[in-house]
Amino acid sequence: MTHYTADTWPEPPLAGTEAEAVLGALERQRATLEWKCSGLDAAGLRATLGTSTVTLGGLLKHLAHVEDSHFSRLWLAAPAGPPWDAVDWEKDPDWAYRTAADHTPDELLTLWRDAVARSRAVVERALAQGGLDQLGAFVTRSGGRPNLRRILLDLVEEYARHAGHADLIRESVDGLVGEDPAM
Repeated sequence: MTHYTADTWPEPPLAGTEAEAVLGALERQRATLEWKCSGLDAAGLRATLGTSTVTLGGLLKHLAHVEDSHFSRLWLAAPAGPPWDAVDWEKDPDWAYRTAADHTPDELLTLWRDAVARSRAVVERALAQGGLDQLGAFVTRSGGRPNLRRILLDLVEEYARHAGHADLIRESVDGLVGEDPAM
């Protein structure tokens, strides 16, 4: 796990630019997920809550796929690379969740961290070429194209939803609660 302190925990700026605010919110959600999934053994990453089959390991693998697919598909209009390109998503839409138990905690965290690093690099390049209004290369059936703002906000929403799942699952595993690690 990345070791955060009160000075390094990602927070959106109180009065930054729109891009800084959106990226700050995304980084806070990414940090929350990483914190909730770190420091557990394989059993901890495979734990479920109630009748749900969602696990912390499944969330890591799913969000690694979301990171890669959002930017490859929506921004670049390119297929996501390995391992996502070998999956028949129509036949097995829950593949990432279902196969997470096949990996060690280190493999899952590395898969997710690598996907996040690729996303950060894409966003950094995109912002260097212009602002959040830039249109991605993907074209919808109706001819629309998402701008960078929309892609990033969709990612914030995805993380926020799953950070809530991670909160509940992690608390059920070892009692860890809170919004950020003890500083």
